[in-house]
Amino acid sequence: MTPDCPCGSGRALSDCCGPLHRGAAATTPEALMRSRYSAFVLRNAAYLVATALEPGDLAELEAWLPTVSWLGLKVLEASGDEVEFVARSLQRGHEVTMRERSRFVQREGRWVYASGQPQVTSRDVERNQPCPCGSGKKFKSCHA
Repeated sequence: MTPDCPCGSGRALSDCCGPLHRGAAATTPEALMRSRYSAFVLRNAAYLVATALEPGDLAELEAWLPTVSWLGLKVLEASGDEVEFVARSLQRGHEVTMRERSRFVQREGRWVYASGQPQVTSRDVERNQPCPCGSGKKFKSCHA
C-alpha cells in the first residue's frame, strides 16, 4: 500500500507530490504549494530551497524542520498566481496555525514561491489534553 500524500489531496504520494520532489515541474501554483507543504512534512529542505524565489539558508532550514510535526493542510482558495491556505503544526508544546496567501511566479518556466504574509496563531497544549494530531491519545503520550 502506498502512503497518502501529506498535502491532503487523497492521492498517493507517488502520484501527487512525489514526482515534483523528484524534479517534475508543477503545472499550477497550487500544485507547487501542496508539494512544498509535503516537503515540509517530509523534511526535504533541498526541495524547499530549490522552489523558492529567495531560497534562504539551507542549514537553518535543515535544523528547524525536525522540530515541527505537521498536522494538516487546507487549501482555501487558488486563483491565478496566488494560493490561500491554512497549515497546522505542533512546535515545542504549541499548536501553531498559519494562514497565508502565497504568491508564486514563474522562473525559467517553473513555478516558484515568491512571497506570503502569514498570520500565525499559537496555543499551548497541556500534557493531559487530547493530542491535536487527532490520534485520540493524550498529548503527553503522543507528541509531547
